[in-house]
Parts: sequence; structure tokens; C-alpha cells
Amino acid sequence: MKGKKLLSAILATSMIASTMFAAVPAMADDAGEVQEITWMFWDDLDATEDLISLGYKNVIERFNADYEGKYHVTPVTTNLEEYYPNLNAKVDAGQTPDVFIVSPGPNLDDYVLPGVAADLTDYLKADGWIDQFVGGEAAFAQQTYDGKIYAIPLNVAAACVFYNKEMFEEAGAEIPTTYDELLATCQKLQDAGFTPITISAGTAWCLSMLAGYLCDREGVDLDALAAGDESWVNDKTLAAGEKLVELSQYFQETAASDSNDIATANFYDEEAAILLQGSWVIGQMNGANEEIEDKCGVFSFPVSDDPSRTGVIAKSDSLAISSTTQYPEACVALLKYFVDDTAQKYTAEVGGKIPVTTVEYDADAAPKQLADVMNVFSNASSTFGFYNESLLTTEAGSTFDDHMVAMYLGKETPEEAFQAVEDFYAANR
Repeated sequence: MKGKKLLSAILATSMIASTMFAAVPAMADDAGEVQEITWMFWDDLDATEDLISLGYKNVIERFNADYEGKYHVTPVTTNLEEYYPNLNAKVDAGQTPDVFIVSPGPNLDDYVLPGVAADLTDYLKADGWIDQFVGGEAAFAQQTYDGKIYAIPLNVAAACVFYNKEMFEEAGAEIPTTYDELLATCQKLQDAGFTPITISAGTAWCLSMLAGYLCDREGVDLDALAAGDESWVNDKTLAAGEKLVELSQYFQETAASDSNDIATANFYDEEAAILLQGSWVIGQMNGANEEIEDKCGVFSFPVSDDPSRTGVIAKSDSLAISSTTQYPEACVALLKYFVDDTAQKYTAEVGGKIPVTTVEYDADAAPKQLADVMNVFSNASSTFGFYNESLLTTEAGSTFDDHMVAMYLGKETPEEAFQAVEDFYAANR
């Protein structure tokens, strides 16, 4: 079975448009010298068990071997929580990595608008490279500003609900399709002696991912909020906030301090029955515990009152090039290795993420969870981005994150939390 046809439909659905600006001239090569470049990433390639990260390590090794004597790339790595502070510190110090990973949307704005990221349009359109991506130019909607492309997507992932099949069976729990069913399922799991949900509030975006889903299911309109046509304090947001607080009774006791990695490990170490995470976690969990693949199922986040709201959070990691790199040709060559057939087949068949190119891959060889993720995608009414990456700015996203955590901790009521977000919007809209 091949995944190519379904991929076209998924990628066409999952790309969300944005617009803006700027172009960058190419720099001359230094003939006869090995061109040394750096690539910055949010995982330790020598210590990780994450299968996607190990695939990236393979890309680096292949690139350095194939271009020995001409190009050489050195990884600069950190952990996810410290990635953007460290990247921004390097940018501020005039030491921007030649190639760096970035999320599309307002996060990419932070590097495009001040001219940190280079214009890649001419490279992509040369020799038909852009046509190798599913959807062609449409695949770059989230990376395009004023008709110019500033980053390339590496893969597509969906935020889903992962569950332990054995725990569900032992507890007599069923896959929930509505919010009320989700509460009932959690209660059954708890009554059977299991921790129902593992989630990180120590890494704020994890909790705000749940808040985003609850807001979406209540029908929150981000465009109306951005335009000032609605206030963040309304019946829909307050209902979402109340449900987050209600659902939190089923979180692990250490959720407030647990990092993303710890919360995820709670699931693949079989200490909790449910994990809300993106499908990027498939490579991490299967790499850490090979037995979890057969025990792990995936379902779409349940609906609320409106059964037609079955949207799924979609995300693609992207790569950008520094506008000040001495060696743009070496950087572009590296980007091509990340999306060549070898890398993209690995993305699906080993890492369990959705490729961004038209490469043919063997879906039967891919992790079992990927088929469930593809099913979630194909049955989604729409796709949307992380709330913290879909608001006006990265600062707006951080404000949302922080107040969702404060609400969960009981430091703010839902009305106080969303009023704080509204106050930020009123001051910065």
C-alpha cells in the first residue's frame, strides 16, 4: 500500500496561508576551501533515542560523506525548551547559524521581518526543485511572505490523542468521540487504578495545545478576535477554560512541573493511559520503548456540542537559512538532503511522520501509529495551527500559554485568564 495519494489531500488541507516580505543576495564561494557551515537543532543527536532526530543525524552524516572536501556541516544542538532563547541569543550576537530549524507562522515572522532569514525562492524554482513537494508551491503557504519563500517544510504532523490499548481494555473504557465521553473514559481508567492523562504544564505549549483544542471545539473564531470583532472573554472561551479545569482532575499529580519529555515518557513507560501530543512523538516513543508500538492507538480529539467540529492541529517543522551565511550554496545543498527520497522515506517508514515530497513510501513498513494518524487527518473537517503559533505574534502566543497554565494551577479563573489575553490584544492589536 502506498501513501502518496492520501498525502496530497492531507498536505493540501494542512497548509495555512500567510503573507509578508524581503530578499537576500547570494554570497560568493571561496574556491578551493572546504565550506564550513552550522545547523542548529533542538535535540542532542548523540544522546537521543528519538527516531526522527536519528534520521536527521543520518542526513548530516550522508551530507558530510558525500561532500567531503567541499562542504562540511557541524550540528549545534540544545534541548527543545532552550532552543529559541539560544537561537535568539546567537542572532543578537551576530552568530546566526547558517541553517536553523523554525516553526512556521508568527515564529518564522521573527526571523523574516528583521531580515535574519534568507529568501529561498530562486533556489526552489531552479531545476524544478519546488515541484518535488506535494502541492508544489502550495506546500510553502506558511513559509511565504509577499510572494517569497523563506523556509522549507521537513514533514507534517498532527496533534492527536494517543492511548494505551491494554489499559483501556482492562478498564472497560472505550475511545471517546465527545467531551462527555472523554470524562467518562477518564473516570473508568482512574477507577481501574490507572493515571488517565499525562500532560506537561511545565512546558506551557503542551497545556495550551489542549486549551487550543477545547477552544476550537467551542467554536472560538481567531480571525474575529484578531480583528477586534470579539473579545477573548466570551461564552466560548470561558466554556473551553472551564472544561480544561474540569479535565485536569485526571492529569498526573506532577503535571505542573513535568517537562514535555517527562510527560511523554509517562505514556511510553506505561504509567498513564492517555497522551495528547503531536505525531512527531511517534519516533520518540517507539525509539524509547519498542513494545509501545503495538499497544498504542490514536484517536481524534473529541468534539463538544457541534459534531462537525473535527478539525485537527497540523504542524510542519521547517528549515531556514541565515541571510548572512558565507556559503548559501552549501546551505541549499544541505536543505536538499533533508528532503531527498532517502530522508523522506525514513520520515514515514521509521519516524512515523508525513513526508512533504511526492516520494513513494511503503505504508506497511511505517510505524503502526501512522496509519491511525492518517485516518485522523483524512476525517478532519479542517486543520488549524497551534494557538500559540496562530495568534498575532509570538508574544501573544506566549501570553496565551502563560495564562492557560495559570488557570490550570488555580491562580486565575477562566474569566481572569482570558481577560489577560484580551488585555494583551487590546494593547497590541
